[in-house]
Amino acid sequence: MSGPAVVVAFDLDGTLTVRDAVMPFFRKVGGTRKLLVESLRNLPALVSAFAKRDRDTAKEIAAGAIFRGVQQKVLEEHGQLMARRIAGSWLREDVLARLRWHQEQGHYTVIVSASFGAYVGPLGSRLGVNQVIATELLFDDVGICTGELAGGNCRGEEKARRLKNHLDESFATWELCWAYGDSSGDTAMLAMAENSVNVARLNLTPFAENLVA
Repeated sequence: MSGPAVVVAFDLDGTLTVRDAVMPFFRKVGGTRKLLVESLRNLPALVSAFAKRDRDTAKEIAAGAIFRGVQQKVLEEHGQLMARRIAGSWLREDVLARLRWHQEQGHYTVIVSASFGAYVGPLGSRLGVNQVIATELLFDDVGICTGELAGGNCRGEEKARRLKNHLDESFATWELCWAYGDSSGDTAMLAMAENSVNVARLNLTPFAENLVA
């Protein structure tokens, strides 16, 4: 009888990548002018959210302003382009090497990100991970984005909850043996893991026999 699935989870922005992708995606979809206009129009609500350190509400406001009314096909096209851009020049070589090591060992690899699934999904396919869990947008019956987040922002406790739910549904037994993150938004997910690595100030040794950060 085989043992539990060996699972490894990676955050995306700042962990697998050298920079955040959310604002560039807003700009890519809406354009710089719309981003500035909508930021000014929603400035009081955004300032209030940031003052409370409520990044979830800030993202919901921005998503509604930029994505509402956009066709799903258009968002998917932008997502493919963003994934290509990230894969081309935004990946951290040291963390990517860890991902490749885990894949070579046959571990079940998951990207769990507050970034938008429109580009995290295609990027996950490019990287060959087993599963992507990300912030998703809602669409109406004819494929027009409502601007709402499906199930909220995939950050913090929500990130850990979605990962656990996916693994419970996918495996009879599993162990989150490794988790990689870089910010407070990853704390709950890192706490689930047997080995947790905050990569924010680290240069990881790739392909080490004993993976000690």
